[in-house]
Amino acid sequence: MGSVTSYFGPLCGEEQKIEEERRFRGNDRPFNLSYHYADNAITTSKYSLFSFLPLNLFEQFRRLANAYFLSLMLLQLIPQVSSLSWFTTAVPLILVLSITAVKDASDDINRHRSDKQVNNRMVNVLIDGELRSEKWMNVQVGDIIKLENNQFVTADLLLLSSSEPLNLVYVETAELDGETNLKVKQALTVTGEMGDNIHALAAFKGEVRCEPPNNRLDKFRGTLSLDGQTYSLDNDKVLLRGCTVRNTDWCFGVVIFGGPDTKLMQNSGKTTFKRTSIDHLMNVLVLCIFGFLAFMCSVLAIGNGIWEVKEGSVFTIFLPLEQGVNAALSSFLSFWSYVIVLNTMVPISLYVSVEIIRLGNSFYIDWDRKMYYPKNDTPAQARTTTLNEELGQIKYIFSDKTGTLTQNIMTFNKCSINGKAYGELFDFSGQRVEITEKTERVDFSWNKLADPKFSFHDHSLEETVREGNPEAQTFFRLLALCHTVMPEEKKEGELYYQAQSPDEGALVTAARNFGFVFRSRTPESITAVEMGRKVVYELLAVLDFNNVRKRMSVIVRSPEGKLTLFCKGADTIIYERLHPSCNKLKEVTTTHLNEYAGDGLRTLVLAYKDLDEGYMDEWKLRHHEASTAMEGREERLDELYEEIEKDMMLLGATAVEDKLQDGVPQTIEQLAKADIKIWVLTGDKQETAENIGYSCNMLREEMKEIFVVAANTAEGVKEELQKARRTMCPQAEEEPTLIKARAGLFWLQKTERVEDEKVDGDYGLIINGHSLAFGLEKDLQLELLRTACMCQTVICCRVTPLQKAQVVQLVKKYKQAVTLAIGDGANDVSMIKAAHIGVGISGQEGMQAVLSSDFSFAQFRYLQRLLLVHGRWSYLRMCKFLGYFFYKNFTFTFVHFWYAFFCGFSAQTVYDEWFITLYNMVYTALPVLGMSLFDQDVNDRWSFQYPQLYAPGQLNLYFSKKAFVRCMMHSCYSSLILFFIPWAAMHDTVRDDGKDIADYQSFALLAQTCLLIVMNIQLCLDTNYWTAVNHFFVWGSLAAYFAITLTIYSNGMFLIFTSSFPFVGTARNSLNQPNVWLTIFLTSLLCILPVVAFRFILIQLRPTINDKVRHTVRKEALPAPAPRRPPARRISTRRSGYAFSHAQGFGDLVTSRRFLLKMPLRSRPVMFTQADSALAQSQPQHYRTIAEEPRRPQAAAGPQ
Repeated sequence: MGSVTSYFGPLCGEEQKIEEERRFRGNDRPFNLSYHYADNAITTSKYSLFSFLPLNLFEQFRRLANAYFLSLMLLQLIPQVSSLSWFTTAVPLILVLSITAVKDASDDINRHRSDKQVNNRMVNVLIDGELRSEKWMNVQVGDIIKLENNQFVTADLLLLSSSEPLNLVYVETAELDGETNLKVKQALTVTGEMGDNIHALAAFKGEVRCEPPNNRLDKFRGTLSLDGQTYSLDNDKVLLRGCTVRNTDWCFGVVIFGGPDTKLMQNSGKTTFKRTSIDHLMNVLVLCIFGFLAFMCSVLAIGNGIWEVKEGSVFTIFLPLEQGVNAALSSFLSFWSYVIVLNTMVPISLYVSVEIIRLGNSFYIDWDRKMYYPKNDTPAQARTTTLNEELGQIKYIFSDKTGTLTQNIMTFNKCSINGKAYGELFDFSGQRVEITEKTERVDFSWNKLADPKFSFHDHSLEETVREGNPEAQTFFRLLALCHTVMPEEKKEGELYYQAQSPDEGALVTAARNFGFVFRSRTPESITAVEMGRKVVYELLAVLDFNNVRKRMSVIVRSPEGKLTLFCKGADTIIYERLHPSCNKLKEVTTTHLNEYAGDGLRTLVLAYKDLDEGYMDEWKLRHHEASTAMEGREERLDELYEEIEKDMMLLGATAVEDKLQDGVPQTIEQLAKADIKIWVLTGDKQETAENIGYSCNMLREEMKEIFVVAANTAEGVKEELQKARRTMCPQAEEEPTLIKARAGLFWLQKTERVEDEKVDGDYGLIINGHSLAFGLEKDLQLELLRTACMCQTVICCRVTPLQKAQVVQLVKKYKQAVTLAIGDGANDVSMIKAAHIGVGISGQEGMQAVLSSDFSFAQFRYLQRLLLVHGRWSYLRMCKFLGYFFYKNFTFTFVHFWYAFFCGFSAQTVYDEWFITLYNMVYTALPVLGMSLFDQDVNDRWSFQYPQLYAPGQLNLYFSKKAFVRCMMHSCYSSLILFFIPWAAMHDTVRDDGKDIADYQSFALLAQTCLLIVMNIQLCLDTNYWTAVNHFFVWGSLAAYFAITLTIYSNGMFLIFTSSFPFVGTARNSLNQPNVWLTIFLTSLLCILPVVAFRFILIQLRPTINDKVRHTVRKEALPAPAPRRPPARRISTRRSGYAFSHAQGFGDLVTSRRFLLKMPLRSRPVMFTQADSALAQSQPQHYRTIAEEPRRPQAAAGPQ
């Protein structure tokens, strides 16, 4: 009932109060229920049992054609007007409404099932002093619930206590943001002391005041009042619905937001009913057809009035007029009669056929084995069946980064130690060798604590470390000590690292495998195993990372008493703080860093400094004073950090790869060739996003310039955007040109469009989140749009989920182009819903994006197949279908129009009534469906070979208002031939035996036979790809026509149903005459010849890209897949981004006093119980870049 209540609530005067602050008490349901907060049940369905029929019919009758057919049916109930029975319209209308209703009901039942499954999950809730198992939907705000390892978080909770030291809870947020690395949450100390004591938890009466429900995933503000004290609450103390508890035995939390109020559901955005641009065009065209129909009927009604006055009196002797009917009334009645007779201009079968075609093309996506991912047993899925052809018109793609372009798996790839680079392999001639899965890996069996999943291929690094090289050993010692990773040892020797960021985890794992194993930590010490020897370092200070410092350091004392500062951070930051003696080493290391940047790797520079005992004691004293100061604490600490992190000695650099998904660079290259612009909208920081941009071919060295917009004021952002725009297009006007127009039904919708501006060369744009916030403001958004749309690639960093949707809306509003958004987390849902097409990446843990998407698959690389093959074919098929469908129906109807001038405008039909009934439903239905389901201009391989074939869809060239007018003109010509040639041929004709043949029934049979044959020949001309099914449908329809015609014109049918089958013997008498067949041949020839001639001349003078490619296809063999090639190294002058992506504050956490809580040993549960399917063992599909080969001079080449 939710949808009905929400619809009628405001109408009944029910006002919904806007919540300004949330206030509740733990374990106090009566107090909390008084505020009427939402419970934890969720509803994503559109209908209920009672609202389905009225709401669904309301939705369906909003489609203009359905409303038209309803009024037509009512018109046919009036005997004075109707020349056809009412059921000829009622039966198809009910059929169409039923098919659509069944499909909508099926979709909604699936949503109900999904909601029911989630709402009926069980969780332990503390009620009346004891833990009870309750359904999720019965949980209320203020309830205390217990979660266990690997459980989903039930609602948005304030964390109270946990089984882990420091009241920590590890959560996986894949369903929220697509990231699979663990995040750490921490309860307040005052609530953490309750532990799992049920009596203490039942007695908890803390009062929480916090912000109202909102969609900000990264922010939370509130206070907890407990025992007269007030404690501040932030995002680190909150567990969000959609997360999964990992590596934590148990935790307790109090519900803050439930069900629709949770941040997960708040981010799901409003579900909008998506319609394709062809749907909108069809609505406008149908309206135009109604106008044209009214015009035709008016002409014929006026003709009827004139005829009745001038000629009608002659016929009144044997056709007397009814009582009270005069010429004016006769004219009025004939208008409505012609509305019924000519209604075939918009047949209801059009909409049934469109739905069938879309359904068929959706099945092709579901069944495509080349979009199936065996590793996760995940096929592609068309979750919406109404948007297929829109996939062939995409101009802008908005993509998330983490989990969409990348796997969010970091691997330690290369390093530079004391000026020597490691990680690459060379052959005897000194050429670089590409590392593949078959390349021999370094054997770490000598190290019992090594991670078996770690792989490295350069044996020289292992030899250097094992030989005792001091620089190499210090290098890995630094990696083992300088971090905020938490170790977990479930069994002796089985180490698991809980890293705040996957890149930190990769570096510590690398040190572990090369013999420097980080084993455990306390607030005062770090225990490591160095080359098999246990060493305990005293931890004196952690100089924590933040976004300004861009580095972190630790100060440790070795067992020998030596004091050392170890530091790692961004290269530009560390280089400023090095001792002058490192200058030569710095130059060599810089060369290596540039090489790593060329490979798109994320780098860190490592340095160390030996400290003096006396200076350290004095520094520690000042550090203690600064850290306990009430005012200016941050500034004083920064000064101290600056002071000690000076004159450091350079050790080297690390290079970590943020692994891209397979085939991402090739996919992006292909999409760029198809003139699709790709914008990456990511929550990551600028350096990371920039790196990924380079590694996946979106940013390229050959680009003329890459602009970075990072100003902190609106004025600054405006200046940077204008500077970039003037660089790209100096001759452009300062103010954007807005083209205003009207669109939509009845042209009521006002549109504004910003024209694309020509730019010479490729440019890139990187814009920061805070700059984007200014750019999206009303007075700057057009400047942002103009500048961004001039660039081939746009990367927006540090963006919020709401900003992602705003960027999509901006492009939709002012570019009037078709947009696609692709993502894998809940933070992408609003963007997915805002775009014309939403694609979810499935197969990860997070499924929130998939549930809101229109299409889903497991890997980003499948996007090129979805667009360049399925999308293009769907668009081509739908356009061909509409063009042909309107042609065949206009031709059919125009023949009636010409006949009116010969039958006294009496609304007599030119064809037999049975032919009218069966024309759209039987005789022409299957051949056009066959073409619309199977046709393709070129196969999938050639579609990849020539991505430029995609361009006509973006420009809407195949079906538009112009194409519709051309179709009407073609129909008008064909109808003139189809009426006047048979009429002239039959006018004074006699049979072989001298008897008269020119009766109405014989003429009707000849006209309809000519029409059907011409329609089938036209369909054959339009079909590019013939299958057995097409042949069967075309020849079968013609055979069915002749079989049905001979049957219903037979003596037997006349005798049984005399009034229903009056055309007795007509077929037998007409079709055995040679002159009838000659007329059919002549008519067909005159209809088809001009079409063939026109198309031939057009291909010769103005060939399209399709014509050129099809010409090439006929001359050449099928293109072979391009051989795999090693990625070309970039010679880069830019410095690679540093590989930190974790949050500030973990330095304080690891040195906290309460860290000494004992961690019980426990067995680690198996995370994934299901083994891979048999298919998963097969080799992955390799998508390769398809390069265009040079054409031979005599072949017609594609556009350059």
